[in-house]
Order: sequence, then structure tokens, then C-alpha cells
Amino acid sequence: MTTTDAPISTELLPRLRRCTAPLHDEIEALLRLGAPMPLARYGRILRGFHEFLQLWEQRVRHALPESLRPWFDARRRAPFAAHDLAVLALPHDDTMRAAARASQHRLRLDSPAAAFGSLYVLEGSALGGQVLTPMLLARHGLTPERGAAYFHGFGERTGAMWREFRQLADAQAGAEETDRNAACRAAVQTFQALIETFASVGAGAPDLPVASTAPSMSFVSTAAATSVATPQ
Repeated sequence: MTTTDAPISTELLPRLRRCTAPLHDEIEALLRLGAPMPLARYGRILRGFHEFLQLWEQRVRHALPESLRPWFDARRRAPFAAHDLAVLALPHDDTMRAAARASQHRLRLDSPAAAFGSLYVLEGSALGGQVLTPMLLARHGLTPERGAAYFHGFGERTGAMWREFRQLADAQAGAEETDRNAACRAAVQTFQALIETFASVGAGAPDLPVASTAPSMSFVSTAAATSVATPQ
């Protein structure tokens, strides 16, 4: 069920997994990151993350306590996507930009609990990139310096950063039922906003042209490894 009335848990993360599970499946089906993928489609997905994160990161930062903003600044990932877009010479995508902006209206980020609920979605997605990145290197020569910075993210630090997030979320998101509900609501809304952002990818909109110097690309990975949702 995608509701904020999931069964009460003493830990926040299991509750977030339950209340977002159907949306996790929906966005996996939409992005099809485990299917063969040409570079042009990969570029559209990168563009979608970049357009979304540029807006989302600012809002999450504002919703967090001032004392946690340096912690958040150190894990922002929009610059990684921007780097990849520049390396791959991908043009702007007005449709994706408009969708990302419109999707922000779904998000109510008005408390630390909501911020951590929303963070759950994007923080967890970083783990899948650690499985995908070696495939991009082995099969297509893509590296963090050349087109794979977003999925590489923080590399070998990613697992430790996820564990740190889990601990901080439980400690800082609030222990009251209203706080847990707010976190679940924001996680659900974040998945919905991402689904709205990427709707044109699932609808088969024309792929963006890429520079002739960019490498050709397709990759196959498991849905769990490349999920934009959080792992266990």
C-alpha cells in the first residue's frame, strides 16, 4: 500500500519500505534500467535526475535543521549528473525540465521528518549505482570522469554513507507518530514526483541526440542492482 498509515514500526526505515513498495515497483518498470539501453536513453535518464535534483536538493536542504545542512551538502549528487551531461554533450530537454518542475508540486517538504522521508528514496538509489558502474566501465569504457559520475556517486564510501543515513534518520526524523507519518508521506510523494519527471521516458518520447564522439552504449543489469528505490 502507498499510504502513510503503514503498520507502526519502532524503526523508520522498515516502515518507509512498506509504504513505498508499490511505487518502487512502478518506477523500476518505468525506467527499465535492467534492459539494454542506448546512450541516448541513458542520457534522458541522466537529464531527468539532474533536472529533478537541482530543485529537490535545495528544498530538502531548507527543510533540514541548520546543523545538518553541511552534512547534506557533502552528499549532493546533482553535480555528478551535470558532469555526465557535459561529458556526453547532451542538449537541454525542455520536456524533462518542465516535468521536473511540475513534479515539485507533489512534494510537501516542511519538516525534518519529511526531509528524511524524501531523502530515503534518493539515498537508497545510490547503492544500485555501485553495481552498475563496473558494468559501464567493463562494457563501454565509461568512468566517473567520462559519463558515469552520477551512478558512481561516492564510490566505495556509498555503503558507509547509507548506514550513516539510516542511523541519522532514526535519530533526527522524530519519534512521534505524526513524524513517522510525515516521513512516509514525503517518501511516497518523492516516488510520485520522480515517476512524473520520467513519464516521457516511459512513453517512448524521442531520445536526445548525442555528440558523435560519445561512445555507444547498452547495458544489462538486475532490477535490484539498478533500482531507484532503497534496498533492505
